[in-house]
Amino acid sequence: MIRTALIDENVNFQLGDEALIAKWQNNQSSTIWIDIQYEEKNSVASTLKELNVPQLAIEDALRSRHPPKIEFFDDQLFILYKGIKNIKSTLDFEHQQIALFISNNSIITVHPAKSPGIDITLDNLSKIKHITPIHLALNIMKNASYLYLENVLEFESRLSELEDQFQVQGDDQLLSELTSYKSKLIKLIRVFKYHHSVTQTLLVESDQCSYLDYDSHVHAINDLNDRFDRLVTLSQMHYEIAGDLIDGYLSISAHKLNVTMRVLTVITAIFVPITFLAGIYGMNFEYIPELKHRMGYFILLGVMGLIATSLLIVFKKNRWL
Repeated sequence: MIRTALIDENVNFQLGDEALIAKWQNNQSSTIWIDIQYEEKNSVASTLKELNVPQLAIEDALRSRHPPKIEFFDDQLFILYKGIKNIKSTLDFEHQQIALFISNNSIITVHPAKSPGIDITLDNLSKIKHITPIHLALNIMKNASYLYLENVLEFESRLSELEDQFQVQGDDQLLSELTSYKSKLIKLIRVFKYHHSVTQTLLVESDQCSYLDYDSHVHAINDLNDRFDRLVTLSQMHYEIAGDLIDGYLSISAHKLNVTMRVLTVITAIFVPITFLAGIYGMNFEYIPELKHRMGYFILLGVMGLIATSLLIVFKKNRWL
């Protein structure tokens, strides 16, 4: 599926399909946005070749897995980033690879499924005052960053609730939930760092894309760079808090287990000598001298009580109880 938006010199735009591409090619003083959502890679590759997209960029854009990157060509800027395909739940994003090919009068976006960032930008096209290819690309990534930020801030509230619950009474269910969040956060941190690297490269190496109106977009690029930097910082902070909560819960659980084992060990230590004595006098020998003693039973009980009391005193003195 191909969607297009043709913008003239007066910032009037016309939405349509691939028929607008021919109109733009006849009058390239206007700007066009070509959004391609593909199913077959071969068909989209041939379309991109017709639109003079470099072959190396096409190969990177259509790979099944490729880390986000930015690459400068003679008359085109190529940005590959992890776009949002679907938001399943808190911190649970289904990503897709989105390619942006940006020149002085065109932007081509290529992706395999619906993209919220692209749809929001297309729907709000009338609200954008200064429509240029690089500005559209920044808006697409910025709208995606809004969705990321809303979700991460939503998780911040949930994390506060988990902290309070752990202080009252932690359990294995909360531990499992935190572990799941921690796994999702580390994946998001990796994505945000990639995106932050892309915007930093765009800031530092702006001289390589002189064909774009870079100076008028420095503020927007800085804003996007700061946003991804904030996402990286927030995610890392939440990851560390989740890790601290997990470590704290495991430490408390280990301490409780140690206390329990210590009590059981003390009980065992007390009853071992008593059981030993009971075992001796439970033997079926005919001649055991103490058995003939009139007070033997009470003496044995007294010895057992003395041993138990002595051990308890020793354990208390050494603070084992």
